[in-house]
Amino acid sequence: MPVQKGNILIVDDSKSILSTLEILLSPEFGEVTVISNPNQISSELRKKDYNVVLLDMNFTAGVNTGNEGIYWLGKIKQTNPDVSVVLITAYGDIDTAVRALKAGASDFILKPWDNEKLLATLKLAIQLNLSKREVKDLKERESELKKQMNRDQRPIIGSSPLLMNVLNIVRKVAGTDANVLITGENGTGKELIAKEIHRLSDRADELLVIVDMGAVSETLFESELFGHIKGAFTDARENRQGKFEIAHKGTLFLDEIGNLSFHLQAKLLAAIENRQITRIGSNQPIDTDIRLICATNKNLEDMVKEGLFREDLLYRINTIQLELPPLRERGNDIITLAEFFLRKYTQKYNKPDLKINQQALEKLQEYHWPGNIRELENTFEKAVILSDTAVIKPDDLFLRPATQIYSNGSITRLEEMEKKMIRLALEKTNGNFTTAAELLGITRQTLYNKLKKDRDDDQ
Repeated sequence: MPVQKGNILIVDDSKSILSTLEILLSPEFGEVTVISNPNQISSELRKKDYNVVLLDMNFTAGVNTGNEGIYWLGKIKQTNPDVSVVLITAYGDIDTAVRALKAGASDFILKPWDNEKLLATLKLAIQLNLSKREVKDLKERESELKKQMNRDQRPIIGSSPLLMNVLNIVRKVAGTDANVLITGENGTGKELIAKEIHRLSDRADELLVIVDMGAVSETLFESELFGHIKGAFTDARENRQGKFEIAHKGTLFLDEIGNLSFHLQAKLLAAIENRQITRIGSNQPIDTDIRLICATNKNLEDMVKEGLFREDLLYRINTIQLELPPLRERGNDIITLAEFFLRKYTQKYNKPDLKINQQALEKLQEYHWPGNIRELENTFEKAVILSDTAVIKPDDLFLRPATQIYSNGSITRLEEMEKKMIRLALEKTNGNFTTAAELLGITRQTLYNKLKKDRDDDQ
């Protein structure tokens, strides 16, 4: 049954009219059903999916007010608001037509009808129904997309006083629209805190739009944030919304804000202050309603002194500033997080019996964690993947040689540290160059080159 042709339910107390309409409409539409009793409308609409109801306005002999049709129109709209209803009557006047349209009818047809006009009216009513369905589907998909995107929320783990202080401020500020600046070292969880602010805010049902400012080139900055219209530049083949528009009514998170060049900071400041953006190629301003959260691992106050960051932009984005503590200052949170990541990756890689011993946990607490939580997670994923026994031991934790710097207070030459890392990687992987290169975060060829250089230096 071709849905695009549409299904029609005809309701009229005249058997001859039902027969005539069925003969006329059946070749033109997907399925045509006729009933003479309006009390059957509800059950019929439950049985089949109709696009249009062609409804008579009078069912009682001697009555021609149209009130019955208006009554049944209301009943249909209560249960099937998107179905198009076309009213048909032999007693037409302006007032009746106006009443019908106000009550939700798509159109109004007089008996006797013109066949061509009736067909055209029903086809338009079907298109109206299909358009309503499409809009409804798009809204449902948009709502589900927002739920799915906002659902990707990893729990914030830990109970150290420093973390609890941050979360206390998060709870206080989340319910406001105050701009928030989140600072801290790489890997401390700035994006996670931004997501938590959004989750606890009045905008939680809308989108949280994340932009990595460090990954946006200067040439694409305006297009990425403000959008463009078709033909605005060579590759602008269609209209495109920018991140400000997409985040309308929601939250815009600008990560690595300190990487934004000085001259582009003025354009960002204008958009924030005016609460308006203009797409490239257009002169029509667009109002935006966003909650702004920014993050950086840089000292923006020092950058202001050095002339690298606008002071007025700094004031605008840091109504509230949250400083995230580095992992090395969070005490037993290191162990709590380690146990969390161990559970996560033993499940992911199907190694449920894998444990970690006390010596390995002590090693974790002694390490300085320059890469913070991100480095801890990466360490555990590698350890689980490469483990050949049921217990993760200290030697199974591949940590950067930075431990040598902080554990004994001495500083090793960079070349020696690199050689040691390569040696440890090869020992741990039993000489497998591909796996060793992956552990070191370099290509297999780079590993070969470094080994060749070391051999040449030793000769």
